Amino acid sequence: MTRELVYTGFMSLDGVVDSPGGESEGHRSGGWVMRTEFVPEAYSLKAEELADTTALMFGRRSYEVFAPIWPGSEDHAAYKNLPKYVVSTTLKDDDLIDDWGPITILRSVEDVAALKREEGGSIFIHGSAELARRLAEADLIDRYNLLVFPVLLGAGKSIFSREDRDELNLKLRDSATYSNGVAKLVYDVMR
Repeated sequence: MTRELVYTGFMSLDGVVDSPGGESEGHRSGGWVMRTEFVPEAYSLKAEELADTTALMFGRRSYEVFAPIWPGSEDHAAYKNLPKYVVSTTLKDDDLIDDWGPITILRSVEDVAALKREEGGSIFIHGSAELARRLAEADLIDRYNLLVFPVLLGAGKSIFSREDRDELNLKLRDSATYSNGVAKLVYDVMR
């Protein structure tokens, strides 16, 4: 039995995942989630995930964005003492913050594959589009928990490769739609 690796995130209808809450990288529409009418039940997936999350995983850039904010955030208090993994070839142990639970640097996709083979529960990837794409290409992602927003951005990072590849089928585990146009889509990767 391997650990489940879950990508969770906000996504535009055209597949963009970066800059949902603020500053944009490579496109002019940062903060696109904040411009969608707030309907609390549309975010219920985030609360549901807490019961399944036994560890968090980030790419270096997402870690550097979340690490200064999440440790003191009441919204993320349940994550504080969970193990965290940062996949980076450049980050050093001295770069890690204190008081946010155990943090381990993984250097490669192979390190992530080895972690998945260990005993333990689900590991959730937050943000980290480039990491998620590399892990999907290596067939390491097991589930996608997506909140799809009714907006087209045209530019930005996607977790899905645009390269020609073998077909990969997904099975819908759960879905819901909300009055603000957001759709919850939870897919298991079929193997």
